[in-house]
Amino acid sequence: MGTSSCSASKPLLSLLAFLTVLLLVLITLRDQLSPWTIGFRGVGVTVGGSTEPTAAAATPKDRLLGGLLSPDFDEQSCLSRYQITLYRKTSTHILSSYLLSKLRKYEALHKKCGPNTPLFQKSVEQIKLNHSTDQLECNYVVLSPFDGIGNRMLSITATFLYALLTDRVMLIHLPEDMDDLLCEPFPGTTWYLPSDFPIQGLEWFNTHSQNSYGYLVEKNLINTDPKAPPSSLPSSIYVHLMNDMREAHLHVRFFCDDDQLVISKINWVLLRTNQYIIPGLFIIPKYAEELERMFPSKETVFHHLGRYLLHPSNTVWGMIMRYHDSYLTKSKETIGIQIRNYSHWAPISAENAYEQVVRCTQQELILPSVNLNQSHTSPLTSTKATSKTVLLVSLSRDVYERLYNLYYEHPTITGELISVYQPSHEEQQKFFNKFHNYKAMAEIWLLSFSDVLVTTAVSTFGYVSYSLAGIKPWYLWTAILDRNITNHPCRRALSLDPCYHTPPHFNCKTGGKADPRNIVPYVRQCDDYTHDPAIKLYD
Repeated sequence: MGTSSCSASKPLLSLLAFLTVLLLVLITLRDQLSPWTIGFRGVGVTVGGSTEPTAAAATPKDRLLGGLLSPDFDEQSCLSRYQITLYRKTSTHILSSYLLSKLRKYEALHKKCGPNTPLFQKSVEQIKLNHSTDQLECNYVVLSPFDGIGNRMLSITATFLYALLTDRVMLIHLPEDMDDLLCEPFPGTTWYLPSDFPIQGLEWFNTHSQNSYGYLVEKNLINTDPKAPPSSLPSSIYVHLMNDMREAHLHVRFFCDDDQLVISKINWVLLRTNQYIIPGLFIIPKYAEELERMFPSKETVFHHLGRYLLHPSNTVWGMIMRYHDSYLTKSKETIGIQIRNYSHWAPISAENAYEQVVRCTQQELILPSVNLNQSHTSPLTSTKATSKTVLLVSLSRDVYERLYNLYYEHPTITGELISVYQPSHEEQQKFFNKFHNYKAMAEIWLLSFSDVLVTTAVSTFGYVSYSLAGIKPWYLWTAILDRNITNHPCRRALSLDPCYHTPPHFNCKTGGKADPRNIVPYVRQCDDYTHDPAIKLYD
């Protein structure tokens, strides 16, 4: 009898064990996402966590962004694509009609040549033959994104411009931590490389990979004569354009005219980069005329292509809407502040970072000064109080707490009421973590809705935020650029486009070194990174 009772209890014990494990998993997921799913933990005001956007009741104005977007999508599949105009300010930057025509032609090309089409399969079969042919209708560039979310957004957009210039179809080798991060940008097709693609392990390719263009050139294993027939060339090559590219000497030949002629005959270009290589494309003579037609205003390249290409998935968009509608709709002006502490090469203490933010925002009249001799228990001196909201984005909570306390405890000299919010504080960047990437993506888009932006110099996270917004930010200077950052806290950006931190220093004619800042007048030294030669686009 006792044995029977013990046996009967075993299923119950197993069920209890299973439920305990399930509960622990659910608690972990709740802790990772709860600030976003419960209306967020913004401090300063208590607001309920509605799951529906208050702005969504309105009809989006110019939902196609002046013709930038295609109307051929199911809106429910990607809510952010057509709802973005309810949140982000209307762009004042003019679109080229030629760029719009290029985008429509590219969409048709991608639909014809994308994955799961006969032409795609024909090109995949070419890889097995290991030589190119001029008879194929479709050629491809495959990107393996790497590094933080900012770097990935910049490299995806740069690769897309290269695809536009070379009539290639762009495909993304999707890392697991980018799953459900972005919507499909092209109607009726996908931009994700199939998992059964015959070349595997792209994320591990490097300067020494034996199919890399630099290696093949160095070992004389590829015909670099611009007149070489396709049949003499491999069916695929790897191009390494990472931040260590300067050390990988012959990889920089990617930015040379003659080498681009050779590469144009190769069916598959496999690419790894964590850089914004677009200024480098502008110094290639072969593409100068086409780029001029697409972008008569040079510094709007990422602004236009990023708004076309990058749309948060419904999962991320829900996070964005809930936070925005809970905390960022009550004021007349939103000030976005993004702080990045480069602890390895330009560290700054929490106190100095706080002083830098306060000095910058008050000297530039972005935020009002406070009366430190009064507390908020004293009557306000102005009856015409307006409201500003500060959205502070940082891995650390230190600056937020100081800034929040400053405006919570003391009245401003203008009588304005200042609310300060910080969506999350992860403490450190978490690579290869999908939930961390969700939050980072959401915070970039929230910053891009701001009226005024203050971002950390050299930060790719900041680049994407202000370029999408179409707003030139104030750069918080980093210690490596100016050790006296509290006295020289920030500087206004001179260009809207991001910086290419590690451009090629290569003379295509002599094979020696060359300064990329002296090739064309609109590619010059970055205005936020003067420590090394780095380039960006200017009007």
